[in-house]
Amino acid sequence: MEEKMLEVKNLTKHFEMGKGQMLKAVNDVSFHVKKGETFGVVGESGCGKSTIGRTIMGLYQKTSGDVIFDGVQVHDLSEEEKFSFYRRMQMIFQDPYASLNPRSTIKEVISEPMEIHGLFKSKTEQLERVYELLEEVGLSRDHANRYPHEFSGGQRQRIGIARALALNPDFIIADEPISALDVSVQAQVVNLLKELQEEKGLTFLFIAHDLAMVRQFSDRIGVMYLGNMVELSDSGELYENPLHPYTQALLSAIPIPDPDLEEKRKRIILEGELPSPMNPPSGCVFRTRCPMAMEVCAKKKPVWQEVEQNHYVACHLYDDTLDEKEKEKIAPVMN
Repeated sequence: MEEKMLEVKNLTKHFEMGKGQMLKAVNDVSFHVKKGETFGVVGESGCGKSTIGRTIMGLYQKTSGDVIFDGVQVHDLSEEEKFSFYRRMQMIFQDPYASLNPRSTIKEVISEPMEIHGLFKSKTEQLERVYELLEEVGLSRDHANRYPHEFSGGQRQRIGIARALALNPDFIIADEPISALDVSVQAQVVNLLKELQEEKGLTFLFIAHDLAMVRQFSDRIGVMYLGNMVELSDSGELYENPLHPYTQALLSAIPIPDPDLEEKRKRIILEGELPSPMNPPSGCVFRTRCPMAMEVCAKKKPVWQEVEQNHYVACHLYDDTLDEKEKEKIAPVMN
C-alpha cells in the first residue's frame, strides 16, 4: 500500500478584499503526495497553484478543508509543534533574489535556519555544514562570504535550494523555482533537484507553469484552472491522453522540436479573457473559454471523478449522469 506523506482534502483559500468582495484563490482542491515522489501542479498565472503551496506550509491560513502531513493536521499545530514541522517541510521560492536577504552573506543565509533550530553546538561544525551544502548544489566554499547580488539568477536559486536543505527536510515545496531563470539554466536546476531527490529520498511538490519541464520532473501532475483542479493523472498518461479541454489546450502550446511535425500539428487557441477569481463563472469555471461548452456547464459544477484508473477529471463531457439530450447542446456559453 502506498504511503501518503501529504494529504490535501477539499482545501479552500479565499482572501477578503474589502467592501464585501472575496478573491476565491483555491476552491475545494484535493490530492495526495506519496513518499519519495514528485507531484507537479501546473496552470496559468493566477490559477492558485502558489497559494496552495503557501497554505500547505501554513504561511496562509486555510478557509476550509484539511492539510495532513504524515498523519498530522498542519493547521491545528501549536507554535511548538510548528517548530518541529518546519524542520521536515521547507520551501524553495519563485524569485531567487527577493527571497535572499541582500545584507547577509551566503554563509549567513544558509546558516540562519541551523541557528534557529540549534542544530550544531559549535560555529565550526555549522560552517562546515554550510560548505557541504554549497558543494552539494554545485557551488564552492569560496562563495560563502559573498553577497546575493554577486551571483547570477541560477546561482542564487542554487543558494535557495541549499538553504531549503539546511534542516535536512523530508518534503520540499518548490514554488516555480525555474520561472525566473533562462531556459538553459532551468534544465540545470531541475537536474539538480532530481539528483538531490535520488540521493536524499526527498518528496517534492513542484509548482510550475512550464508543462514541458514539469513532465521531466514529476511522477503525477494536477492541472489547475481559476482556483480549481480540473485534471490529475500520472505524468505519462496526462501527456498521452489529456481529457480536460483545458489540459488539451495547454499541451498543444508546447513546441515540438521537429519543424515538419510542428507545422502539421493542430494548436488549440483559447478565446476570451481569463475570468476574475473575484467573480468566477457559474457552474464550470472554464466554460467561458471552452470550445466544448454545453448548456449544463453554466448550471452545474462538474463532479471530480475517476474516469480511468488513477486518472481524475472534473468535466461534464465525462459525466455519465447526464442524458444524451443535455450533451447534444454543445455551444460556448460566454456569460
